[in-house]
Amino acid sequence: MFSVLFVENAVFCPAEIMIHEKTATEYKQVIATCKALFLKKTKDYGTAWRILRLPAITDQIFIKAKRIRSIQEKGAQRVGDPIADEFVGIINYCVIALLQLQLQQSTNTELTVEEVEPLYDAAVNETYSLQQDKNHDYGEAWRDMRVESMTDIILMKLLRVKQIEDNEGKTLVSEGVKANYQDMINYAVFCLIKLKEN
Repeated sequence: MFSVLFVENAVFCPAEIMIHEKTATEYKQVIATCKALFLKKTKDYGTAWRILRLPAITDQIFIKAKRIRSIQEKGAQRVGDPIADEFVGIINYCVIALLQLQLQQSTNTELTVEEVEPLYDAAVNETYSLQQDKNHDYGEAWRDMRVESMTDIILMKLLRVKQIEDNEGKTLVSEGVKANYQDMINYAVFCLIKLKEN
């Protein structure tokens, strides 16, 4: 079950507490929707995603982010799938990437729903903890950002991941692919929250 983690020793005024609680509630709602879809697809398809190498997952996320940006720029779409569904897809494929990183030493390609669910929860809980730390430091700055800007940031992070993958995972001073997948999850969650509010 998705749990909320609170920053220790943080001092907030009442208004800050309310907005942070609002973010926690909205974040949990988005993740609950994504997780429900993920588990249903696991029941339908099994864990076929276990066959994917990380570059393939990165490219799948890239396609979804490119479609979102294309629709944003054109102001219209021909395929009915809403862009909110693409952000959900970005979140779940990023979770798949995190799970693949965790399971890369395992040869087991078939996982049950009961095995997958706690792995999903652990990945999103760690990602939420990162979001909470950053949200504390940046003061809910994402609420003043546009969905279009966050889409561009997701695409930028995807290009970074692709470059790291092309460099066989080696970096000099940069974060690795895991941190970038986590950031993309958090930006996609923010986008879904903002789309719901509009």
